[in-house]
Amino acid sequence: MFVPPENSPGAWQASLDTFATALESAFPGAVLKHRVDPLRGLDVMDFDVEVAPDVWITGRAAMPEPDYAYVTAGDATADEAALFAQWLRDTYLPSPAVVWFNTSAAMENGMEASSQLPATGGSSEIEAFFRHHLASAGVE
Repeated sequence: MFVPPENSPGAWQASLDTFATALESAFPGAVLKHRVDPLRGLDVMDFDVEVAPDVWITGRAAMPEPDYAYVTAGDATADEAALFAQWLRDTYLPSPAVVWFNTSAAMENGMEASSQLPATGGSSEIEAFFRHHLASAGVE
């Protein structure tokens, strides 16, 4: 899950509409579906995007208020998530300093605090960072 910094929830300056437009522009063939989450009553957008040839990320975005946002990449490997994270950091968001993340695997092992995504480096460096994050949380 990618989130803005805890001390600055409005840092992304994002909306579902701008996120949808960015996905469609960056990933031809993107499949987007807006809906209301029945448990929370929030407007969300489910998406499927091809981040590399034959590499698809399925995710969800919620930006229900101007000061709150999150984007998930579900069931993605570290290398797949790194490709998406690099696009999110370098193309969509206003600053590389505003991308924080956590993984469900780490959270299940008690690591609830988010970590800042590296502000520089390509997908290989981000992948290595994700793998270190998972190892630090005791996830193989």
